[in-house]
Amino acid sequence: MSKKEPVKIPVPAGKYAVGTFTCTIYNDREETMYCAPGTMRSIPVRVYYPVAKESVEGLPKARYLSKEMVQAIKKNFFVPLNYEKMEQAGENRSECYENAPFLEDMRFPLILFSHGYGAFRDSNSFLLIELASHGYVVASVGHPYEGMLTELDDGTTYKQAKGISSKCYSPLLPSVLALKKMSKAKGTNEELWARFDSMQRKYNRFIGMERLPEWKLDTKAALKYLKENYAGLIDFESGIGVTGHSMGGITAFALCEDEPETFVCGINLDGGLFGDHEGKTIDVPFLQLNCDANKTTVTVAFLINKAVAYHAVLRDMQHPGFSDFKHVIPLKSMVGGLDPNVAHDTVCRICLEFFDSYLKKLKNHPSFESNDVVTFTEYEPAAHRRRP
Repeated sequence: MSKKEPVKIPVPAGKYAVGTFTCTIYNDREETMYCAPGTMRSIPVRVYYPVAKESVEGLPKARYLSKEMVQAIKKNFFVPLNYEKMEQAGENRSECYENAPFLEDMRFPLILFSHGYGAFRDSNSFLLIELASHGYVVASVGHPYEGMLTELDDGTTYKQAKGISSKCYSPLLPSVLALKKMSKAKGTNEELWARFDSMQRKYNRFIGMERLPEWKLDTKAALKYLKENYAGLIDFESGIGVTGHSMGGITAFALCEDEPETFVCGINLDGGLFGDHEGKTIDVPFLQLNCDANKTTVTVAFLINKAVAYHAVLRDMQHPGFSDFKHVIPLKSMVGGLDPNVAHDTVCRICLEFFDSYLKKLKNHPSFESNDVVTFTEYEPAAHRRRP
């Protein structure tokens, strides 16, 4: 991205304006990350929620990135972001409003979101604001020491734990090579899952076996806090939707596996399904949304599904392109060659169609159609599938 090119913030298309606030769940439980033994885990949450458009007239828009987060992105991705220039040019504003007034006597369904490993709590804000503008409360959960920077409400910040890559992919070079080979693998869903499962158990146990349970606990702690404090804003009666990018998407899938009575539907944005799925089923509607390189890493979802499952594959996308980075750092080598606005609109439409069907229950079945940008496959419940 050139120094003169502004960050392009997508404008939400729903009938509502969007309010936002943050909260931190302090001292939830003992920290298990190797870099902070003997401390307690604190979980930052940002909530986006629908508000009346007339209620935000004249209000300033919320800041998009803090100075510390801009520096973290700059350091991690070697891009010429300049916080002062973004502020002076008015480019560092999000399409939402801090602490905008709630709509009286209205409650909305809840979607819980988790960021990707090494990302940050607000790294998918454009998608989450879009969902909120269509009548959802969306709560984004941060995961300390496992994002590039974690920011709490009291000003505390946690940097990503040193040596995390060598923990996630161990040993690093053979693991990375195995993942690259996995992206080009061919075979049936059963064959692909057997290959991926063997690989993750050899190289990636830290992600799926050690950290995934903690991310589930983070998300459930956020849900508990919201239930205790925001029952007047959120409609909990129809269950909870859950989604996330990368590790966050894996977390969404695992929560739906574990507690289908609570998490009634979910979407995984391009996360390989690390974790132990032996003997488990997925009993609620779930959608896997992938770039072409990662489509081979989720096939277990189409083997253990007892409800309808979907697979959507976007062309010319890279893994970081499922986050805000496709707008903030629009380097094709990083986010893919698909136009960022087309990618954003496509992902938003897919997510809305899915959650409108299975969380709001506005229709019996989502209307997914393949086109030149995305290819859809629908898998009926495994129990009803014909066997050869």
